[in-house]
Amino acid sequence: MANDVDRVWELVEKIGFCMLASRDGEDIRSRPMAAHAARDENAVYFLTDAGSHKDEEVARDPHVALAFADSGGQTYVSVSGRAEVLDDRGKVRELWSTPAKAWWSDPDDPAIRILKVVPKDAQYWDSPGTIVSTVKMMAAAVSGSRPNLGDNAKVDL
Repeated sequence: MANDVDRVWELVEKIGFCMLASRDGEDIRSRPMAAHAARDENAVYFLTDAGSHKDEEVARDPHVALAFADSGGQTYVSVSGRAEVLDDRGKVRELWSTPAKAWWSDPDDPAIRILKVVPKDAQYWDSPGTIVSTVKMMAAAVSGSRPNLGDNAKVDL
């Protein structure tokens, strides 16, 4: 179990980008986001804009999902949790990086907010890679058995 929790955090950190899904009324909306994992705080942070729709969606319903995918490495993580929007200037400066300049001029921009997600649970799929997985699937198809495509676990965080 502890190794599964470790693996989830390792994959979240390694993959780094995810699709953040939130509810918009009856609909679910997803958008790509740069994730900043903070295992010691049991949180995943994002820089977001005060005028974005996701902030309003989270205010109405804080339940979110984060979908991380490394298709080249055939590793995937799905995280469920609760989100909140914070106006934490210190955290903005801590998370500020060059890619953020695509959206804001500097970390003192008053429109920047922090979206904090506290994970409840996660599920990961960790396969041996594309080539090995393809060979195993072909062998399983020929033999009529199910392929072992790596580790999978659901863990509470």
